[in-house]
Amino acid sequence: MLQIFKNTAIDFIAKRRIAYGLSALVILIGMASIVSNGGLKYGIDFAGGLALRLRFESPPTIGSVRGAISSLDIAGAEVQTVGDGAEILVRVPVEGVEGGDDRSDEILGSLKTQIDPTVSVLSADKVGPKVGAELKGQAIKAIVLALLAIVAYITLRFEFRFGIAAIVTLTHDVLVVVGLLMLLNREMSLPIVAALLTIVGYSLNDTIVVFDRIREDTKLMRRRPYGEVLNASINRTLSRTVITSVTTLIPVTTLMILGGSVIQDFALALLMGVLVGTYSSIFVASPVLFEWNERKPRAVAPVKAPRVKANA
Repeated sequence: MLQIFKNTAIDFIAKRRIAYGLSALVILIGMASIVSNGGLKYGIDFAGGLALRLRFESPPTIGSVRGAISSLDIAGAEVQTVGDGAEILVRVPVEGVEGGDDRSDEILGSLKTQIDPTVSVLSADKVGPKVGAELKGQAIKAIVLALLAIVAYITLRFEFRFGIAAIVTLTHDVLVVVGLLMLLNREMSLPIVAALLTIVGYSLNDTIVVFDRIREDTKLMRRRPYGEVLNASINRTLSRTVITSVTTLIPVTTLMILGGSVIQDFALALLMGVLVGTYSSIFVASPVLFEWNERKPRAVAPVKAPRVKANA
Protein backbone atom coordinates (compact mmCIF):
# COMPACT_ATOMS: atom_id res chain seq x y z
CA MET A 1 0.00 0.00 0.00
CA LEU A 2 1.13 3.55 -0.74
CA GLN A 3 2.81 5.08 2.31
CA ILE A 4 2.54 8.86 2.62
CA PHE A 5 3.96 8.87 6.13
CA LYS A 6 6.83 6.44 6.65
CA ASN A 7 8.17 5.45 10.05
CA THR A 8 6.25 8.16 11.89
CA ALA A 9 6.49 8.25 15.66
CA ILE A 10 3.99 10.96 16.63
CA ASP A 11 2.89 10.86 20.26
CA PHE A 12 -0.86 11.28 19.70
CA ILE A 13 -1.78 10.14 23.20
CA ALA A 14 0.35 12.88 24.77
CA LYS A 15 -1.61 15.43 22.72
CA ARG A 16 -5.00 14.04 23.72
CA ARG A 17 -5.86 16.88 26.12
CA ILE A 18 -5.34 19.44 23.35
CA ALA A 19 -7.69 17.38 21.18
CA TYR A 20 -10.22 17.17 24.03
CA GLY A 21 -10.13 20.95 24.39
CA LEU A 22 -10.53 21.55 20.65
CA SER A 23 -13.45 19.12 20.39
CA ALA A 24 -15.15 20.59 23.46
CA LEU A 25 -14.73 24.12 22.09
CA VAL A 26 -16.26 23.27 18.70
CA ILE A 27 -19.16 21.37 20.30
CA LEU A 28 -19.85 24.19 22.78
CA ILE A 29 -19.85 26.80 20.00
CA GLY A 30 -22.30 24.65 18.03
CA MET A 31 -24.55 24.08 21.06
CA ALA A 32 -24.46 27.81 21.86
CA SER A 33 -25.57 28.53 18.30
CA ILE A 34 -28.47 26.09 18.68
CA VAL A 35 -29.53 27.61 22.02
CA SER A 36 -29.29 31.18 20.70
CA ASN A 37 -31.56 30.22 17.79
CA GLY A 38 -34.13 28.70 20.15
CA GLY A 39 -33.30 25.10 19.25
CA LEU A 40 -32.54 23.16 16.10
CA LYS A 41 -33.71 24.79 12.91
CA TYR A 42 -35.90 22.16 11.27
CA GLY A 43 -36.60 22.14 7.57
CA ILE A 44 -39.98 21.63 5.97
CA ASP A 45 -39.43 17.85 6.14
CA PHE A 46 -39.74 17.95 9.93
CA ALA A 47 -41.48 21.22 10.83
CA GLY A 48 -44.11 21.08 8.10
CA GLY A 49 -45.06 23.93 5.79
CA LEU A 50 -43.97 25.11 2.36
CA ALA A 51 -40.44 25.61 1.00
CA LEU A 52 -39.82 27.31 -2.34
CA ARG A 53 -36.43 27.64 -4.03
CA LEU A 54 -36.63 30.42 -6.58
CA ARG A 55 -34.20 31.60 -9.24
CA PHE A 56 -34.09 35.26 -10.30
CA GLU A 57 -32.34 36.73 -13.31
CA SER A 58 -30.37 39.05 -11.02
CA PRO A 59 -30.05 39.05 -7.21
CA PRO A 60 -33.09 40.76 -5.63
CA THR A 61 -33.07 42.45 -2.24
CA ILE A 62 -34.47 40.49 0.70
CA GLY A 63 -36.73 43.42 1.51
CA SER A 64 -38.35 43.44 -1.92
CA VAL A 65 -39.05 39.70 -1.76
CA ARG A 66 -40.53 40.02 1.72
CA GLY A 67 -42.66 42.92 0.57
CA ALA A 68 -44.05 40.95 -2.37
CA ILE A 69 -44.93 38.02 -0.09
CA SER A 70 -46.36 40.13 2.75
CA SER A 71 -48.87 41.62 0.32
CA LEU A 72 -50.44 38.14 0.13
CA ASP A 73 -51.15 38.07 3.88
CA ILE A 74 -49.08 34.89 4.41
CA ALA A 75 -48.16 34.42 8.08
CA GLY A 76 -44.58 33.86 9.24
CA ALA A 77 -42.84 33.65 5.85
CA GLU A 78 -39.02 33.58 6.01
CA VAL A 79 -36.76 34.67 3.15
CA GLN A 80 -33.04 33.96 2.75
CA THR A 81 -30.50 34.09 -0.04
CA VAL A 82 -28.69 30.99 -1.29
CA GLY A 83 -25.41 30.83 -3.19
CA ASP A 84 -24.76 33.82 -5.46
CA GLY A 85 -27.79 35.75 -4.21
CA ALA A 86 -29.88 35.21 -7.33
CA GLU A 87 -31.38 32.14 -5.68
CA ILE A 88 -33.90 32.73 -2.90
CA LEU A 89 -35.36 30.29 -0.39
CA VAL A 90 -38.85 31.10 0.88
CA ARG A 91 -40.09 29.14 3.88
CA VAL A 92 -43.70 29.36 4.98
CA PRO A 93 -44.64 27.64 8.27
CA VAL A 94 -47.65 25.36 8.63
CA GLU A 95 -50.02 28.14 9.70
CA GLY A 96 -49.17 30.04 6.53
CA VAL A 97 -50.21 27.25 4.15
CA GLU A 98 -53.30 25.89 5.86
CA GLY A 99 -55.52 27.76 3.46
CA GLY A 100 -54.76 25.40 0.55
CA ASP A 101 -52.19 24.09 -1.88
CA ASP A 102 -52.12 27.13 -4.17
CA ARG A 103 -49.93 29.36 -1.99
CA SER A 104 -46.83 28.63 -4.05
CA ASP A 105 -48.62 29.86 -7.19
CA GLU A 106 -49.68 33.01 -5.34
CA ILE A 107 -46.11 33.68 -4.16
CA LEU A 108 -44.67 33.08 -7.63
CA GLY A 109 -47.28 35.32 -9.23
CA SER A 110 -46.61 38.16 -6.79
CA LEU A 111 -42.84 37.93 -7.31
CA LYS A 112 -43.25 37.94 -11.10
CA THR A 113 -45.50 40.97 -10.94
CA GLN A 114 -43.51 43.03 -8.46
CA ILE A 115 -39.86 42.00 -8.97
CA ASP A 116 -38.87 39.77 -11.88
CA PRO A 117 -41.20 38.31 -14.55
CA THR A 118 -38.60 35.64 -15.37
CA VAL A 119 -38.37 34.20 -11.85
CA SER A 120 -38.60 30.39 -11.87
CA VAL A 121 -39.25 27.70 -9.26
CA LEU A 122 -36.32 25.33 -8.71
CA SER A 123 -38.16 23.21 -6.15
CA ALA A 124 -41.38 23.30 -4.13
CA ASP A 125 -41.95 21.11 -1.08
CA LYS A 126 -45.06 21.01 1.09
CA VAL A 127 -45.34 18.83 4.20
CA GLY A 128 -48.19 18.69 6.71
CA PRO A 129 -47.49 19.01 10.47
CA LYS A 130 -48.46 15.41 11.25
CA VAL A 131 -46.18 13.99 8.56
CA GLY A 132 -43.36 16.28 9.69
CA ALA A 133 -43.64 15.08 13.30
CA GLU A 134 -43.63 11.44 12.16
CA LEU A 135 -40.55 11.99 10.00
CA LYS A 136 -38.74 13.69 12.89
CA GLY A 137 -39.48 10.77 15.22
CA GLN A 138 -38.35 8.22 12.62
CA ALA A 139 -35.13 10.14 11.97
CA ILE A 140 -34.22 10.24 15.68
CA LYS A 141 -35.06 6.55 16.01
CA ALA A 142 -32.88 5.68 13.00
CA ILE A 143 -29.84 7.47 14.44
CA VAL A 144 -30.27 5.95 17.93
CA LEU A 145 -30.75 2.43 16.56
CA ALA A 146 -27.71 2.82 14.33
CA LEU A 147 -25.54 3.83 17.31
CA LEU A 148 -26.84 0.93 19.45
CA ALA A 149 -26.22 -1.56 16.63
CA ILE A 150 -22.68 -0.24 16.28
CA VAL A 151 -21.98 -0.72 20.00
CA ALA A 152 -23.23 -4.31 19.78
CA TYR A 153 -21.14 -5.02 16.67
CA ILE A 154 -17.94 -3.53 18.08
CA THR A 155 -18.44 -5.34 21.40
CA LEU A 156 -18.84 -8.69 19.61
CA ARG A 157 -15.91 -8.12 17.27
CA PHE A 158 -13.55 -6.58 19.82
CA GLU A 159 -14.37 -5.87 23.47
CA PHE A 160 -16.92 -3.79 25.35
CA ARG A 161 -14.41 -0.98 25.95
CA PHE A 162 -13.90 -0.69 22.19
CA GLY A 163 -17.68 -0.35 21.82
CA ILE A 164 -17.76 2.48 24.35
CA ALA A 165 -14.87 4.24 22.59
CA ALA A 166 -16.68 3.86 19.25
CA ILE A 167 -19.95 5.30 20.55
CA VAL A 168 -18.14 8.27 22.13
CA THR A 169 -16.34 8.89 18.83
CA LEU A 170 -19.47 8.68 16.69
CA THR A 171 -21.50 10.83 19.08
CA HIS A 172 -18.67 13.37 18.95
CA ASP A 173 -18.81 13.38 15.13
CA VAL A 174 -22.59 13.86 15.01
CA LEU A 175 -22.52 16.68 17.59
CA VAL A 176 -19.71 18.52 15.80
CA VAL A 177 -21.34 18.28 12.36
CA VAL A 178 -24.80 19.27 13.63
CA GLY A 179 -23.31 22.18 15.59
CA LEU A 180 -21.38 23.45 12.56
CA LEU A 181 -24.44 23.15 10.33
CA MET A 182 -26.52 25.17 12.78
CA LEU A 183 -23.70 27.72 13.03
CA LEU A 184 -23.92 28.09 9.24
CA ASN A 185 -27.70 28.56 9.54
CA ARG A 186 -28.51 25.28 7.79
CA GLU A 187 -31.73 23.39 8.41
CA MET A 188 -32.17 19.87 9.73
CA SER A 189 -33.81 17.94 6.91
CA LEU A 190 -34.06 14.38 5.61
CA PRO A 191 -30.96 14.79 3.40
CA ILE A 192 -29.01 15.98 6.47
CA VAL A 193 -30.16 12.92 8.44
CA ALA A 194 -29.06 10.71 5.54
CA ALA A 195 -25.69 12.50 5.58
CA LEU A 196 -25.35 11.96 9.35
CA LEU A 197 -25.98 8.22 8.98
CA THR A 198 -23.43 8.10 6.16
CA ILE A 199 -20.94 9.95 8.37
CA VAL A 200 -21.50 7.45 11.17
CA GLY A 201 -20.71 4.60 8.77
CA TYR A 202 -17.62 6.32 7.37
CA SER A 203 -16.24 7.24 10.78
CA LEU A 204 -16.92 3.73 12.07
CA ASN A 205 -14.96 2.22 9.18
CA ASP A 206 -11.98 4.48 9.94
CA THR A 207 -12.18 3.68 13.65
CA ILE A 208 -12.40 -0.08 13.11
CA VAL A 209 -9.19 -0.04 11.05
CA VAL A 210 -7.36 1.62 13.94
CA PHE A 211 -8.98 -0.70 16.51
CA ASP A 212 -7.98 -3.77 14.50
CA ARG A 213 -4.37 -2.59 14.48
CA ILE A 214 -4.54 -1.88 18.22
CA ARG A 215 -5.77 -5.41 18.88
CA GLU A 216 -2.89 -6.91 16.87
CA ASP A 217 -0.26 -4.64 18.40
CA THR A 218 -1.51 -5.34 21.92
CA LYS A 219 -0.60 -9.00 21.37
CA LEU A 220 2.78 -8.16 19.83
CA MET A 221 3.74 -5.52 22.42
CA ARG A 222 2.51 -7.12 25.62
CA ARG A 223 5.29 -5.69 27.78
CA ARG A 224 4.99 -2.13 26.43
CA PRO A 225 2.89 0.62 28.08
CA TYR A 226 -0.61 0.82 26.64
CA GLY A 227 -0.10 4.41 25.47
CA GLU A 228 2.92 3.30 23.46
CA VAL A 229 0.87 0.52 21.85
CA LEU A 230 -1.86 2.99 20.88
CA ASN A 231 0.63 5.46 19.41
CA ALA A 232 2.28 2.70 17.37
CA SER A 233 -1.10 1.56 16.03
CA ILE A 234 -2.22 5.05 15.04
CA ASN A 235 1.10 5.79 13.32
CA ARG A 236 0.99 2.52 11.38
CA THR A 237 -2.51 3.25 10.05
CA LEU A 238 -1.92 6.99 9.49
CA SER A 239 -1.16 6.72 5.76
CA ARG A 240 -4.21 4.58 5.14
CA THR A 241 -6.44 6.97 7.10
CA VAL A 242 -5.23 10.05 5.22
CA ILE A 243 -5.36 8.41 1.77
CA THR A 244 -8.92 7.16 2.39
CA SER A 245 -10.00 10.62 3.53
CA VAL A 246 -8.48 12.41 0.53
CA THR A 247 -9.99 9.99 -1.99
CA THR A 248 -13.38 10.42 -0.30
CA LEU A 249 -13.13 14.21 -0.13
CA ILE A 250 -12.50 14.56 -3.88
CA PRO A 251 -15.93 13.30 -5.06
CA VAL A 252 -17.72 14.87 -2.08
CA THR A 253 -16.20 18.28 -2.85
CA THR A 254 -17.09 17.88 -6.53
CA LEU A 255 -20.65 17.00 -5.53
CA MET A 256 -20.91 20.10 -3.35
CA ILE A 257 -19.57 22.42 -6.06
CA LEU A 258 -21.32 20.98 -9.11
CA GLY A 259 -24.30 19.20 -7.59
CA GLY A 260 -26.54 22.24 -7.38
CA SER A 261 -28.47 23.77 -4.51
CA VAL A 262 -30.79 20.80 -4.00
CA ILE A 263 -28.04 18.54 -2.62
CA GLN A 264 -25.63 21.23 -1.41
CA ASP A 265 -26.52 20.80 2.27
CA PHE A 266 -26.14 17.02 1.98
CA ALA A 267 -22.72 17.37 0.35
CA LEU A 268 -21.62 20.00 2.89
CA ALA A 269 -22.58 17.73 5.79
CA LEU A 270 -20.65 14.86 4.17
CA LEU A 271 -17.61 17.07 3.67
CA MET A 272 -17.63 18.08 7.33
CA GLY A 273 -18.24 14.49 8.39
CA VAL A 274 -15.27 13.10 6.47
CA LEU A 275 -12.94 15.70 8.00
CA VAL A 276 -14.33 15.26 11.51
CA GLY A 277 -14.38 11.46 11.19
CA THR A 278 -10.73 11.40 10.15
CA TYR A 279 -9.81 13.63 13.08
CA SER A 280 -11.83 11.61 15.61
CA SER A 281 -10.46 8.22 14.53
CA ILE A 282 -7.00 9.54 15.45
CA PHE A 283 -7.57 11.99 18.30
CA VAL A 284 -10.75 10.72 19.98
CA ALA A 285 -11.20 6.94 19.62
CA SER A 286 -7.77 5.80 20.82
CA PRO A 287 -7.47 8.41 23.61
CA VAL A 288 -10.84 7.22 24.98
CA LEU A 289 -9.44 3.67 25.03
CA PHE A 290 -6.37 4.99 26.84
CA GLU A 291 -8.48 6.77 29.47
CA TRP A 292 -10.57 3.63 29.99
CA ASN A 293 -7.45 1.52 30.42
CA GLU A 294 -5.92 4.02 32.88
CA ARG A 295 -9.01 3.95 35.07
CA LYS A 296 -9.41 0.18 34.96
CA PRO A 297 -8.74 -1.43 38.36
CA ARG A 298 -5.38 -3.15 38.37
CA ALA A 299 -5.14 -6.75 39.40
CA VAL A 300 -3.10 -7.05 42.58
CA ALA A 301 -0.97 -10.16 42.88
CA PRO A 302 -1.65 -12.08 46.12
CA VAL A 303 1.06 -11.78 48.76
CA LYS A 304 2.57 -15.12 49.58
CA ALA A 305 2.99 -15.92 53.25
CA PRO A 306 6.61 -16.57 54.26
CA ARG A 307 7.51 -20.15 54.82
CA VAL A 308 8.17 -21.13 58.41
CA LYS A 309 10.80 -23.75 58.89
CA ALA A 310 9.82 -26.46 61.30
CA ASN A 311 12.18 -26.89 64.30
CA ALA A 312 13.93 -30.19 64.37
